[in-house]
Amino acid sequence: MRAGLIIGEALTGLRRNASMVISIVLVTFVSLTFVGAAILMQAQIGTMRDFWTGRAQVQVSMCVDGAREATCQDGAATEKQIEAVRDRLEGSGLKPLISKIRYEDPKQAYENALDLLGDDYKDILTPAQFGGSFYINLVDPTNSAVITEAFAGEPGVQTVQDQMELLQPLFSALTVATYIAVGIAALMLVAAVLLISTTIRLSAYARRKELRIMRLVGASNRFIQTPFILEGVFAALIGSILAGVAVWAGVQFGVHGYLRERIDFITTWVGMRDVAYVIPILIGIGVVLAAISAGFAIRRWLRA
Repeated sequence: MRAGLIIGEALTGLRRNASMVISIVLVTFVSLTFVGAAILMQAQIGTMRDFWTGRAQVQVSMCVDGAREATCQDGAATEKQIEAVRDRLEGSGLKPLISKIRYEDPKQAYENALDLLGDDYKDILTPAQFGGSFYINLVDPTNSAVITEAFAGEPGVQTVQDQMELLQPLFSALTVATYIAVGIAALMLVAAVLLISTTIRLSAYARRKELRIMRLVGASNRFIQTPFILEGVFAALIGSILAGVAVWAGVQFGVHGYLRERIDFITTWVGMRDVAYVIPILIGIGVVLAAISAGFAIRRWLRA
């Protein structure tokens, strides 16, 4: 099988069907860009979850005067109640689950609030409005329910808050966005497969006389099919490369150039290492789908 002749036939087919080839390139480009975005979004969710899971704490807030919780009917938590919570956290039952405990007294909580809100609130807020809190880092953050069950309803404890619960809506929203991107990408990939099949059949029909002559002189089906498969692969390859460039540009300029400077509570973002992992996947998907759809289309046409 002469490779030069086959490649020449494929290039001739690309020139004859330039408009359809451009359509394949564009559809492949858009669909694989969505695929790449979905992969990177899922990677970002995983990176954020790993980062915050290792740093999220369980906050045990002690009662303050005026709190309405049933456990705070006697007013602010007493020193005895605070020590009881500390002793229980440091006891043999819970200590193996805990990696670090930090206690913030009402004065420290008041000062931290002023640092966050500014000195304008100095005359509005008072230390008496703040209660002490225990901040607990767990060896395994999935055991946070144990701390909640241990202290919820205890005298002097106003609330027990797992900080990961505050971040869960964000993770859920990002996951939904990923599913939407995957759905759009799947529809676009179906459109790309159908378009490639249609293009190959039209190209074969336009060269039907040449194909008949080739079959009469004894050319094998494989020799006839290969140029058409290469046409689809070449077009899809261009679209895949463009999708890779779009993904790289999105991370370089969208994530690192825009989002990183404006969203400071997220400190870990997807990077070029993730892009280097995604781009070969996109190219592989584009080439494989194009080869399969083009091969199936020309095989059916030759049988007709």
